[in-house]
Amino acid sequence: MKLYTTPGAVNPARVHFLLDEKGIGIERVPVVLMQGEHKKPEYRSMARNGLVPTLELDDGSHICESVVIGRYLETLYPEPNLFGVDAREQAEIHMWDRIVELQVMMPFAMCFRHGHPAMAALEDQVPEFGAKQKEVGQKKLKVLEKQLAGQDFIAAGRFTNVDISLWCAIRFFWKSGADVIQEYPTLAAWYQRVGDRPAAQTAYK
Repeated sequence: MKLYTTPGAVNPARVHFLLDEKGIGIERVPVVLMQGEHKKPEYRSMARNGLVPTLELDDGSHICESVVIGRYLETLYPEPNLFGVDAREQAEIHMWDRIVELQVMMPFAMCFRHGHPAMAALEDQVPEFGAKQKEVGQKKLKVLEKQLAGQDFIAAGRFTNVDISLWCAIRFFWKSGADVIQEYPTLAAWYQRVGDRPAAQTAYK
């Protein structure tokens, strides 16, 4: 297998984190977003969504979308379990993953795409929209702050893919100049706890 990826980008980091958490070693092929490599026909023929990352399987077929890639890899490498050991856990983890993606990651992504100078070459920026989306994402973090009260991780009583998704999102937007958790002490402690994991140290490399 090969992973077509962009080190430093948030969705690739989610897959990098998962790979290193599970100890899976596969070739990583860089795709340079700022040079538009993800828009070239040869890449678009592999990635139907035109985004990174994309996983190339041994038979030459391709899978895109970071959570889908993660679920596929978990079927091949089931330990440590990150997506749930039974129907109840799988539903809980998937539920929280969707909350993180739609209510936190998406607003912060819009904030970054419409507000960061580096994105001007790739986005028809509307700064006012970006600023508003930052407010939306920060408000939604209240849900995660409440969920983490009295527990170390977000779902299923242990570290799961939800923690990977949220940590990668917060880390990316924090390093991009948006300190989004200063109002949430429980979330800040969780962020430090997840960041101490060895796989977190390599997720963005």
